[in-house]
Amino acid sequence: MNKITRDLIKSALAEDLGAGDITSEAFISGEAKSHARIVTRKRAVAAGLFVALEVFRQVDPTLQVTLVAKEGETVEPGATLLEIHGATRSLLSAERVALNFLGRLMGIATLTQSYVSAVAGTGVTILDTRKMTPGWRLLEKEAVKLGGGKNHRMGLFDAILIKDNHLAALGMEQKNILPKKIQELRIKHPNLKIEIEADTLEQIAFFLTIKEVNTLLLDNMSLEEMSRAVVLKNQVSPKVRLEASGGITLENVRTVAETGVDEISLGALTHSALWADLSLEVL
Repeated sequence: MNKITRDLIKSALAEDLGAGDITSEAFISGEAKSHARIVTRKRAVAAGLFVALEVFRQVDPTLQVTLVAKEGETVEPGATLLEIHGATRSLLSAERVALNFLGRLMGIATLTQSYVSAVAGTGVTILDTRKMTPGWRLLEKEAVKLGGGKNHRMGLFDAILIKDNHLAALGMEQKNILPKKIQELRIKHPNLKIEIEADTLEQIAFFLTIKEVNTLLLDNMSLEEMSRAVVLKNQVSPKVRLEASGGITLENVRTVAETGVDEISLGALTHSALWADLSLEVL
């Protein structure tokens, strides 16, 4: 586990425990030991199990934690995710933070799986975005992968995405300046993906003439526009990938996929995922 995640867990525990678990210390003997398990009340995709394990470890290294489920496994209602044995006070002190991490990450993995299942057989890849909880990016992007999706980019440093605001900054001269700028970027960053956001078919036609471009982001386009974009791409530059984004839901994602686009990116995978319904049971 990387330092970023360990520090995140440490911060979460400090936020919850403060000076100590007053209630558990008042009602439970320091010698008391218990056996507990974390179970899911609804069907879900297991994600974040090793994060929960680290929560218990940081609270009390003597706790014995056994992972029962596997990361990325679909678990049915009532399934045990992990079991914990040790000091009762420690179990209860770690409970809420462990459940918070698991609930959030399993919710993302489960929602991602729903989108991946919805487009099964179309060949379309489901991608996340940078709409992540600050500080949780590594964990949330891993949860997307556990749900069957793929990561778009980690941040602003590992891919080139020229968005509408970048184009607006170039103003009316973008048709003259943009190709040269992209050529310079390709020389400077030969291994990075170059993607441009397109709002209109006219923009798509222009961007397809820039040979260094790898992907076009079709932002909030209608189904008809996306279908026409696919035809245009196949005629001009078949190797360019088309990514659809904006206004896509579980109800329409398959219809979008069937237009022939290659990828669909969804901020909803992370910003709209419902938490998994979990509980810790002392046996």
